[in-house]
Amino acid sequence: MPEKSAHKLKLLFVDDEPAIREIMSIELPRMGHHVTICADGEKAIAALDKQSFDAAIIDLRMPGIDGWGVVDHLKKVAPETEYVISTGHGNMDDAIQAIRKGAYDFLPKPSKLFEVSNVLQRIGDKLALQNKAIALETRLHAVEGRSDLIGDSPSMSRVKKLIDKIAPTDSAVLIQGETGTGKEMVARRVHESSNRADAPFVAVNCGALPENLVESEFFGHRKGAFTGADQPRKGLFEVANGGTLFLDELGELDKSMQVKLLRFLESGEIRRVGENEAFTVDVRIVCATNRDLQTMAAEGTFREDLIFRVNTFEIHLPPLRERKEDIPQLALFLIARHFKRPSVSPDILSPEVVEILMNHEWTGNVRELANALEHAVILSDGAQIHAEDLPAGILRAAGGFISHTAMSQGMSSAAGMKTLRQLEMEVIMQTLDKNDGDKPKTAKELGIALKTLYNKLNAYEARRMAG
Repeated sequence: MPEKSAHKLKLLFVDDEPAIREIMSIELPRMGHHVTICADGEKAIAALDKQSFDAAIIDLRMPGIDGWGVVDHLKKVAPETEYVISTGHGNMDDAIQAIRKGAYDFLPKPSKLFEVSNVLQRIGDKLALQNKAIALETRLHAVEGRSDLIGDSPSMSRVKKLIDKIAPTDSAVLIQGETGTGKEMVARRVHESSNRADAPFVAVNCGALPENLVESEFFGHRKGAFTGADQPRKGLFEVANGGTLFLDELGELDKSMQVKLLRFLESGEIRRVGENEAFTVDVRIVCATNRDLQTMAAEGTFREDLIFRVNTFEIHLPPLRERKEDIPQLALFLIARHFKRPSVSPDILSPEVVEILMNHEWTGNVRELANALEHAVILSDGAQIHAEDLPAGILRAAGGFISHTAMSQGMSSAAGMKTLRQLEMEVIMQTLDKNDGDKPKTAKELGIALKTLYNKLNAYEARRMAG
């Protein structure tokens, strides 16, 4: 008996011989395929009008509409479907005509089961490669290189250890964390560490899909299913077949799509828009959200039973402010990625920049850090990055009183490079002198709270007294 296929195909089998149909109705599912059996050309055409198929095996000689008639209709309604011609009356002319018409292969009857299995395996391999190409085109977030999770802080070490344990399973995973923490990177790491690493990874932002097209995007549609559906289309679940489907911003799914996702998680079956027959796909679901799903469930906007299905394993990704010890390493990684290099020297970050990065709150998390460093790298012309190269918003958050002029004028002295703290106090004292010691006026001019000004003056005096 042939081995079970690594690729599950949605298959149409057409033959007018009852004995062959009976055998194939048993053996094709044993090979792992979802099969529709038709006894003649009329029934095959009716099936093609109702649903889509990955492949078809078509008997050439049949009463009524013969195999060529079925092929002509298939090429009209589903030109992307691979088909194999099978006949007991075949000769070289039939084989040549089949190839000219675009047949994937030609099987003489009677065909051995391993011959049928082999040709379907090759079709599955071809479709898998096509799906990988589609998956690359449908990625909504481009990520260069392998999905490295940077940082050795205790919180990130726990995340990495959990990924290593759950990746080899097929269990659903829910990644929770604030916007910009790198949830897609974690999802990719789960995929790349799994047995599905060679299959497609398809990422989709649920909040970015047009509401009226979400079902079609997920499950695909048949030609003519709705206005504008001029061609049949595979959904993202089919594209990800054998691999991983990453649903980002899961909390944005409306209730009707939550029901359909729950149905898939329970049965493994999907149904294209406009078709009546469901079929099975082998997809691992990884979800992510920055919203509290339990609160949404209590409010009636998210199904509680779906929460139980998607979070067999839950990964909490910490915000950057809770793992600040990772910032220097992460910053160097992001700069190297910008330059498309394996690494960069730590000296590319000046001491005052490291201090600013370590003390910033990073409400936008890794995404904000990446944007800030891209800004700084461009202004520094690839040389060492100094404080004045950082975005103005980062500098304002660092104190609000560090002007670019003061920075550029005070970056060096006879004693060498000045620290950020020294530059801060220079500007504070200059502004105080200008305002004759009026602290409220000075704080307002510097754009900081009066309490912040007092704290900095007190800290400065304490350092001065300490020597």
